[in-house]
Amino acid sequence: MAGITFKHIKKSYDGDVTVIPDLNLEIKDKEFVVLVGPSGCGKSTTLRMIAGLETITDGELYIGDRLINAVPPKDRDIAMVFQNYALYPHMSVYKNMTFALELQKVDKKTIDKKVHEAAKMLGLEEYLNRKPKALSGGQRQRVALGRALVRNPSVFLLDEPLSNLDAKLRTEMRSSISKLHQQLGTTFVYVTHDQIEAMTMGDRICVMNAGVVQQFDTPQALYNSPCNLFVAGFIGSPQMNFIDAAVEKADEGYNIVFGDTKIPSAREELADYVGKTVVLGIRPEDFHTEKEFVAGENVVKAVVDLDEMMGSETLLYMEYSGTKLIAKIPSEITVKTGDTVELAVNVNKVHVFDKETEKAILN
Repeated sequence: MAGITFKHIKKSYDGDVTVIPDLNLEIKDKEFVVLVGPSGCGKSTTLRMIAGLETITDGELYIGDRLINAVPPKDRDIAMVFQNYALYPHMSVYKNMTFALELQKVDKKTIDKKVHEAAKMLGLEEYLNRKPKALSGGQRQRVALGRALVRNPSVFLLDEPLSNLDAKLRTEMRSSISKLHQQLGTTFVYVTHDQIEAMTMGDRICVMNAGVVQQFDTPQALYNSPCNLFVAGFIGSPQMNFIDAAVEKADEGYNIVFGDTKIPSAREELADYVGKTVVLGIRPEDFHTEKEFVAGENVVKAVVDLDEMMGSETLLYMEYSGTKLIAKIPSEITVKTGDTVELAVNVNKVHVFDKETEKAILN
């Protein structure tokens, strides 16, 4: 078993600066977990504590049933892939991949077998005799993965491994790493600041901010049911629109009102917020232009400040009721900068947050 358990983990520097105040997290055996959040949120520090590259100030860290606080990195049965690849420039691909095994005194026949198996899995067979400088960025990253793979660790740790690659290579490598996880059936912990990487790769995603876990759940749950404003704004591209709105009692249920727009809701969670200001969240993709939708009071009528054609979709940047909004519509609908558009809000997909606590009222 290679699950990872954090029990009240604290990480401070010089006793003054606390990066992680109290981390409790359980990563299951064979799970692909992504730690995601803005720069400085503590995700890389968390990964480095698993690796043994950062000491733990307080609390207990387990891999399986084994307490590893005082276990040296080399004895933790983990392998780490770094952002900058960390390859030995004077060694061939083959030697880079064999180096750790040679230090462990593994016999040459076993080493050769492991390297060729890993090279075949990663498409590196024809590059084994090359030096890193003769490889592309994607190939170097595969060598770094191969070097970790030959050790057959119980836990793979990956620290922003794709951040140095171009967009096309990132997409290819995302698929390669996900496929590798499926083939190996090993626990993967992956750090990124890119929420698209997190959403496409993780079985579960841990969203962090200021060293605190905001929400730890599946990609679908984070997208559909964010627990607070931070998660709602971080997950989704472009990010969710946030609008100050009032809650009114209606003949049937409630209305969420902003500008001339009313969003009807029958949800009783709104009862305590009648007469109060809440934060209404609308994802850009939850605006509709179809005539059958643009029929009630749930319509936003705004002038387009900027349009961005993104291929199959167009992003519309607008201002309505004093708030900047972004809508995502099909690109076959012709809308240009300066046009006035009527967009209906999908009333079944809105999110509402408490303005004071920033916690979700309803999703």
